[in-house]
Amino acid sequence: MVGLGPTPYCGMILADFGADVVVVDRLGRDGSEIKEALMKKNLFHRGKRYIRIDLKSAGGTDIIKRMIEVSDLLVEPYRPGVMESLGLGPEDALKINPRLIYARLTGWGQNGQYARAAGHDINYIAFSGALSMCKRIGEKPLPPSNILGDFAAGGMLCAMGIFLALIERNNSGMGQVIDSAMVDGASYLITVFYSLLANGLMTLNIGSNMVDGGAHYYQVYETADGKFIAVGAVEGKFYKQLLNGLGLDESSLPDQNDMRKWPEMKSLFADLFMTKTRDEWMSLFDGKDACVTPVLELDEVNKHPHNFERNLLTKVDGVLQPSPAPKLSRTPGQIGSLKSSSRVSTRKILKEIGYTKDEIDGFFERKSVE
Repeated sequence: MVGLGPTPYCGMILADFGADVVVVDRLGRDGSEIKEALMKKNLFHRGKRYIRIDLKSAGGTDIIKRMIEVSDLLVEPYRPGVMESLGLGPEDALKINPRLIYARLTGWGQNGQYARAAGHDINYIAFSGALSMCKRIGEKPLPPSNILGDFAAGGMLCAMGIFLALIERNNSGMGQVIDSAMVDGASYLITVFYSLLANGLMTLNIGSNMVDGGAHYYQVYETADGKFIAVGAVEGKFYKQLLNGLGLDESSLPDQNDMRKWPEMKSLFADLFMTKTRDEWMSLFDGKDACVTPVLELDEVNKHPHNFERNLLTKVDGVLQPSPAPKLSRTPGQIGSLKSSSRVSTRKILKEIGYTKDEIDGFFERKSVE
């Protein structure tokens, strides 16, 4: 069912790895020409097909029920109760097809005080505790775009739930309902920090701990050309290589994990990294296991030899885009065309699910579809 952000991303994952994904879209509205233009380069649409249905018409909901009969999966992004009001909720759907996997992808989940409330990525990750981790000392939390909530906690974990349900169906022969909430997912993604807290290995003074910006050896530094270097030399053997590359004598420095000295060391490292350009530093660290990498801009990613060799990005229909991941040896993901996916396939899909030509013509005449 058509939606924004996490649902299309979840569908893209499925389509990339071979699923026949049909998006149930709304009928055209004012500005539909703009929408169609945007769809041409919306990478989430790759490899999918589209059918436009008026879900408020009896004929429209009948089409969805026919689709449920022949489908493995239904994914919907609406607030709790919307699908039920259409007679298309999980209880009705599983009566039609007991093998159906019914995935409900929302921000707050299907129950709880906020279940029907509006929200966006920033709200869900804030409520889960994840956003509180994204800050430096003395600064406010900075949202990591909408990567964490919409796409990691939302679309990606929903896809994982779908795969788990499909595996279980191999044993039981039965479908089930997936309640995939971005609040739940974002909380699940920060499990390690609860472990660190429980063991006294971090504090809630975020920005002072090892991997949240506190340590000088796990940090981003600006270089002389205004670009950035990422340093992650956590282990002692890598830290030695880092110091060597920076021209520092370890015997003259504080212990690596003397937290009281971290601010002083960050200042020292920051000054040193500003003495050379990013590429000069990378040339110096080439071949050293110092865990030092460039922070690549989006237009630089495919120019790096490692990324190019691994086909990290692929050009399809003239658009450079991320390749499917992970890489499977026998059945790797394939990027579908945006050209075919942007065309409405209503007639063809209706024929595939068993409607006759006369029935299809009737849907168009009654404006149940377009």
